[in-house]
Amino acid sequence: MNMKPVNVSEALASFDDVYSPRIVARMNDYDVRIAHAKGEHVWHVHDDTDEFFLVLDGRFDIALRDAGGRETTVVLHKGDTFVVPRGTEHKPSSPGGSILMFEPSGTVTTGDRHEGEIPDNVDSTTGHQLT
Repeated sequence: MNMKPVNVSEALASFDDVYSPRIVARMNDYDVRIAHAKGEHVWHVHDDTDEFFLVLDGRFDIALRDAGGRETTVVLHKGDTFVVPRGTEHKPSSPGGSILMFEPSGTVTTGDRHEGEIPDNVDSTTGHQLT
């Protein structure tokens, strides 16, 4: 168990990759992840878990698709939080920013299923250890 605090600003400054989250802490069976965001992610869904977002810097948009295929977008700014409910198709995008997420350990960033090709700027991962 890591008994040292993690400074989130310093952790974010330690890497430049976008949509490639770093695990800064674990709590019970959850990862606390941080990531830089810029550009489009991919439409995806997490069938069995909600996804919590906190915008640390910049702007972060989440397009949501309901069961009828209608799309809406939630626009988040620094300090805003939002939870994407389990089973909801969503597609993050950002003109530039950073986020903090809570997700069950082992949750893949591109969901249980995704639509189309994964863009080059998106790392399909369960998170990377902060170095």
